Amino acid sequence: MAQTKRAILLHSLRGKIGKQFVVKQYGKKTVVTAYPDMSRVRPSKLQKLKRSRFAEAVAFAQDILQHPAKKAAFAKTLQKGERLYTAAIRKYLADH
Repeated sequence: MAQTKRAILLHSLRGKIGKQFVVKQYGKKTVVTAYPDMSRVRPSKLQKLKRSRFAEAVAFAQDILQHPAKKAAFAKTLQKGERLYTAAIRKYLADH
């Protein structure tokens, strides 16, 4: 793992470079690491359940965004500065 505090080339870069490197920013430090090999990682039953539930919440939020009538009705329930998409996900997860 390489670290630098004065990475002129990597200063505003973050994310993956192909499937070889990952550039991360930690405060004022830039860290370059190997791309993680997740091929042997198996999620637990609870992780699968939570991921499935979150996918349902995302589908719920997207459905609201795609229908103008639902979107307008849901927007009336929002507080100032609250985003519709994240509020819809939060509502679904709280209700289910």
